[in-house]
Amino acid sequence: MTETTDSTAVRLDIEVDVPRKRAFQVFTEQFDRIKPREHNLLAVDIAETVFETRVGGQVYDRGVDGSECRWADVLAYEPPQRFVIGWLISPQWQLETDPGRRSEVEVNFTEIAPSRTRVDLVHRHLERHGAGWESAHSALESGGGWPLYLQRYLDVVTEEW
Repeated sequence: MTETTDSTAVRLDIEVDVPRKRAFQVFTEQFDRIKPREHNLLAVDIAETVFETRVGGQVYDRGVDGSECRWADVLAYEPPQRFVIGWLISPQWQLETDPGRRSEVEVNFTEIAPSRTRVDLVHRHLERHGAGWESAHSALESGGGWPLYLQRYLDVVTEEW
């Protein structure tokens, strides 16, 4: 996995030994297995994380009591090439209610060979969150942020392949 950053975005990429279609499907359809349960804004434990696979859909956590925390909007969904979600979590790790202050996570899937895919993740426009965005940038690029998600993704995508 390689990682590069600029002043307002976190950029990572990883290569997986699966076809592009499978790489995309696992990321979106099995996101529940990728997102750590401890990354939780609910007052209760997470029962599941849902990634609605359509433009206008949402990404949300459902608690064991049925409560929901909707923390991203699906802005683009183009299987098997890419998706973009609008990140609605503030630098204080609370829900962002103003869509104008959301950042964006774009994930692209590029076929390198028939059974090898590069996955490029860019979390951009973090400055839109306002004061404290730099701390969110640091947290998202750290081992407990997007690198953790990509490692968990790698584990899931290669598990049965």
